[in-house]
Amino acid sequence: MKAIPANLSDFVRFINLKSLRARTRTEYVRWVSRLASHQGVACASLLDEGQVLDFLHHLQQDHDYEGSTLNQCVCALRLFFRDFLERHDWTCWSKIRIKRTAPLPCVLTRAEVHRLLLSTKVARFRAVFALMYHCGLRVGEACRIEVSHLDAARGVLQVLHAKGGKHREVPVSPLMLQRLRQWWSAHRNPRFLFPGIGRGWKQKFGSQAKALRLASQPMSDSSVQAAMIKTVLGSGIKKKGVCCHALRHSYATHLLEEGVSLRQLQVYLGHSDIKTTTVYLHLTELSEGRTREALNRLYNEVIPAPSVD
Repeated sequence: MKAIPANLSDFVRFINLKSLRARTRTEYVRWVSRLASHQGVACASLLDEGQVLDFLHHLQQDHDYEGSTLNQCVCALRLFFRDFLERHDWTCWSKIRIKRTAPLPCVLTRAEVHRLLLSTKVARFRAVFALMYHCGLRVGEACRIEVSHLDAARGVLQVLHAKGGKHREVPVSPLMLQRLRQWWSAHRNPRFLFPGIGRGWKQKFGSQAKALRLASQPMSDSSVQAAMIKTVLGSGIKKKGVCCHALRHSYATHLLEEGVSLRQLQVYLGHSDIKTTTVYLHLTELSEGRTREALNRLYNEVIPAPSVD
């Protein structure tokens, strides 16, 4: 393995202080390294603005990347050159026009979510999938939930250090709290709701319950994602794009269908901009029958009975 150039190591330490997810930090370092490799230099700090712009144009024209991938590259390089190396006079960032395509999210019907959970054979994955749907959690957020994050008295779950380093609270139903207590009582890990057992747990601990109880790390994102892939294949659900994040999309869509306001949903999902939340308006299946029922209720509550002249 090649040694990391000195100021790239400094960059790693620099971004570790930022409120970025571990995966995002890894991708940012990868983009900086890829730039240096493409231009044939030991470290990207040796490059000038024109060379960086050439690299960005190369990615844009010669590779079939989605807009979100190119945007991540620009964010990584801007952080490296502008914020870390303090090259504030560079203007190349505004010269790249990225056309971002935003396909509609994959949303499961209520019956499909039910089938997916029934098809999840391993109890720990079934529990984490259920909570992801019930609270609209990202996979990393669900894996890192600690026992102390559940406030049963108030009926809320605290989601700490989420995307962008933000905190939020989401409501949890009494039935879900009861289900989580049952799951936790099966392992009684003093810290994590979903502890990770890791490889070789049989040799180390003998039983899964003991491995879960003594685990010092949470369940890994990759193990949950792998379990989702396996579950989808066995569920018979043919819809494209079914993944862990589809549970979050389904949560948002189903809450809107139940009448939860867009503003409240924005808070539950942790979106900074309500425009991000409005995409779910296009995915709801509000029937005309519900509209007529609502109109009838409003008529009965608001419109006075006709007077007799």
